Amino acid sequence: MFLFAMVEKLFTRIANTVAHIAGLAPTFAVCCLIIMVWAVSGPMFGFSDTWQLVINTGTTIVTFLMVFLIQNTQNRDGMAIQTKLDELIRVGKAHNTFIGIEHLTESEVEEIRKKCEQAAKRHDQKIADAAVKKAAAQKRGSKTRAA
Repeated sequence: MFLFAMVEKLFTRIANTVAHIAGLAPTFAVCCLIIMVWAVSGPMFGFSDTWQLVINTGTTIVTFLMVFLIQNTQNRDGMAIQTKLDELIRVGKAHNTFIGIEHLTESEVEEIRKKCEQAAKRHDQKIADAAVKKAAAQKRGSKTRAA
């Protein structure tokens, strides 16, 4: 279990770093430059099958890299939303311990989610019990007034 947690933390750190680097403008510019070099080299290779294979491979690479650009946008949007939520938690009545949980591993967040779900069920049960008691008290009160 300890080894799994270490590997998960290492993977999380590497994935965050790679996503950050892949989403930088210079990385995208280098990819565009490579594609332009492939296009310009077409006449030199007589538009051969090998050259077309290179172009097809290049297209696949560009598509692959677009995934990273989209991921960067999602990361940025996610961080902005998370920051806003953290501020709402900070100034509201929610638990400040939830601020920053997006930096935990998936299994750690899942554990917190399960605890929150259990707490919500306990809270719902308390509300239901209070509603039953209130309804019973009102029913007793209306019978007393009717008599």
